[in-house]
Amino acid sequence: MIKEYIDAAISRRQCDTVLKNARYADVFCGKLRKGDIAICGDRIVGVGKYRGKVEYDLNGKIVLPGFIDAHVHIESSKLSPEGFASIVVPRGTVTVIADPHEITNVCGEEGAKYVAAAAERTPLEVKLMLPSCVPATPFETSGATLSGGDIQRLIAENAFYGLGEFMNYPAVIKGDGEAVKKLEAAHAQGKACDGHAPALHGKALNAYLCGGIITDHECEGKKEIEEKLSKGMYVALRHGSTARNIQADGKVVNAKNYRRFLICTDDRHASDICEYGHIDDALRTAVAAGVDPLRAVTMATLNAAECYGLKWRGAVAPFYFADLAVVDDLEDFCVTHVFKNGKLVAERGKPLFDAAEKYIPDCVKDTVHIGTVTADEFKIALKGTRAKAITLTGGSIVTGCETVELPSLNGDVNIADMQILKLAVLERHKLTGNIGLGLLKGYGFHGGAVGLTVAHDSHNMLIVGDDNRSMAKVARELAQIGGGMAVYDRKQDEMLSVPLDIGGIMSSAEPAELVAASEKIYARAYVMGVKPEVDAFLSLAFMSLAVVPRLKLLDTGLFDVEKFAFTDINAD
Repeated sequence: MIKEYIDAAISRRQCDTVLKNARYADVFCGKLRKGDIAICGDRIVGVGKYRGKVEYDLNGKIVLPGFIDAHVHIESSKLSPEGFASIVVPRGTVTVIADPHEITNVCGEEGAKYVAAAAERTPLEVKLMLPSCVPATPFETSGATLSGGDIQRLIAENAFYGLGEFMNYPAVIKGDGEAVKKLEAAHAQGKACDGHAPALHGKALNAYLCGGIITDHECEGKKEIEEKLSKGMYVALRHGSTARNIQADGKVVNAKNYRRFLICTDDRHASDICEYGHIDDALRTAVAAGVDPLRAVTMATLNAAECYGLKWRGAVAPFYFADLAVVDDLEDFCVTHVFKNGKLVAERGKPLFDAAEKYIPDCVKDTVHIGTVTADEFKIALKGTRAKAITLTGGSIVTGCETVELPSLNGDVNIADMQILKLAVLERHKLTGNIGLGLLKGYGFHGGAVGLTVAHDSHNMLIVGDDNRSMAKVARELAQIGGGMAVYDRKQDEMLSVPLDIGGIMSSAEPAELVAASEKIYARAYVMGVKPEVDAFLSLAFMSLAVVPRLKLLDTGLFDVEKFAFTDINAD
């Protein structure tokens, strides 16, 4: 093909496709330029004046490199990989660095390989990272475990592009043998290692980086970002459904440091992608926050390509792959055409590929297993009147810890009229019968219970409510539907639920169908008092994430992330 590229570039042969009368982003020099964009096969062969077998008159529209999501869990969309591709590709996202640790925690290595196999049926290029921490910590019960030996075996396979976010940062800092083994295995194969290092600084950060970790998407604030940049990390600004820091942290981006920033979504629900967008929405938000538009585009394209060694990706230039997103302007980033490897794959918000037929192997089916659950199992017996409660803040996955005064009645805390709810995590993989119990403040809600089997990262069953009976009813409903989301309205005696039939965390339904069902259940949760600034379901999914400060709940008990140890619910 090289000869054909050269001949097309010099106009000895006609190009296959030419985007006429275009403006395009020069991400190397930070300029907007004019010219036709010539494509031969899967590559751009030139910019200038060209004729092609197929021509698109862009009439001054702007051609950008196709967007690259630098860190995403496809599972968090709650869609199958095919469904996910059908809504992000029309938004201009053509490549994702995907960490399938959600489905891997449920189904093991076969779950990870399922994501890759399903995505291959679409134009979306999925660079699959091998989950590094399955489970995220050794203190909880997951559906699978990947040991250092497993990582050594799997990281050598072509299916895996690198090592996924190393969330167990205390293990890296301590030089734990299993953690070191995993990192050494990745480096032996010359593969990138993603990071997850909230609030690390000084010598602790130095130690973490000596694991050869190159990225972080957990930064908060200028001081933390600048230290990590100064020590060679790429910092990914996140624009998810719960954690969103582009608006605040985008102010740290400047002419001297922007080449070390990436853009990622991490965890973004299908309804938010359909309503607001994906990386295109992140770009809108970054520009509105004051980031120069061409710098923002570079962060979402060339920077990610260079960070992850994606050769010939991330720019509009000769010999680069023809992965392109055409937009009206650099303010709204309304995507009109998307090309992947030189082929038009989406136009005016619609995919030009069929994602209706889903690949769903047996390994990701029938994953919710709990025993008989009764109301009494949600009783919390305190030694006194003071207890520790997890505090939730909208827009952040970082939780606090607050001591609250609670009366007890008949051997159970009495939370009536207290603005405090019960929180429970039920192990759902191995029938251990484990139920972790805690208290939650800041969610709102009253009159029943809410539950889901999407609970990072082991994805046990998580339920919040204000009475034991309602919580037990939700647990039984989630088991009956094979996993998903549910809300029980005690006053109406009504149960609403949305099945997630793939691993209990993803749906084989079409995006529009899932979004409609989700909107209905979300609406009921908000009517029942969930605070408007809180994501009614996705925010709960992080209440068991034991690698993000401060207080979390596992199936095995209440966990202090800062001390990296269990803690007693009693505050006395």
